[in-house]
Amino acid sequence: MSLTDSFQRAPAWVEPLMRYGYAARGVTYVILGFLTFLAAWHGGQTEGTSSTLGDIRNESWGVALLSVIAIGLLSYAVWRFVAAWFDLEMHGTGFKGVVARIGLVITGLVHAGLALSVARQAIGSGGDRDGVQSFASVLMQQDPWGAMLVVIAGLIVIGAGIYYAMKGLSERYRRYLSETPTSRTLDPLVKAGLVAHGIVIVIVGGFLVYAGWTADPSQAGGMGLAFEAVRGVIFGRILLMALSLGLVAFAIYCFVEAVYRIIPRCGTAETRTLAGGFMSVWDRRIGRLT
Repeated sequence: MSLTDSFQRAPAWVEPLMRYGYAARGVTYVILGFLTFLAAWHGGQTEGTSSTLGDIRNESWGVALLSVIAIGLLSYAVWRFVAAWFDLEMHGTGFKGVVARIGLVITGLVHAGLALSVARQAIGSGGDRDGVQSFASVLMQQDPWGAMLVVIAGLIVIGAGIYYAMKGLSERYRRYLSETPTSRTLDPLVKAGLVAHGIVIVIVGGFLVYAGWTADPSQAGGMGLAFEAVRGVIFGRILLMALSLGLVAFAIYCFVEAVYRIIPRCGTAETRTLAGGFMSVWDRRIGRLT
């Protein structure tokens, strides 16, 4: 009997869905990081995800690429929902496990929203307004607690950014990646990418908190505003170039996940991860679920 014979198994389509979703996420960040680096190098206007995707649509191949990205991000969202439902990452049903699985659902909802935004860009109805500003504006209309909701949302976003950075610094991601010469070679870039992405998310969350505190949704902003804030400090252009390279490294992380990601519930005793053997890495969780 194999290690996972007693586990509730997910449908066979889960793994390709996950890999396609990570790949599409990687394409998005490659484009964003590259354009941000060019803006920092030439002193041009930095752009967020929505503006960057809007620019892509103007290219002859833009609509096709946006369609692929939209489907990929939706695939990633569905993967997060399925991972939560089947507990594919073996979080369990305790308090911490339930919180972790709720987190999977939230990230799924976020990426479903991104997929919808990209799809709207593909058909030419994306609009020019910053998505984070729109989100803050909608929350602030919920009297009398609207501004406080924006502050809470900002704190949650900051927490997510800290999580990404700590995931990189603590190397927790390594338990989810199979060990190969390529994955080991790319490991430092994966770590740098997670930290850089965490920094950007923390800055975005900070703007949300400030917008809620001042009851002014125009103070909120997505990655475009975060990039402008970085460029406005001392040695800002150098820092922005470093951050843009970090986003490209995060894209590499997404591509590494697309190729080498291990679904914990589907692992076996023979599986080797960057953190060590599957049994040694997941021993406690396997014990809870068998």
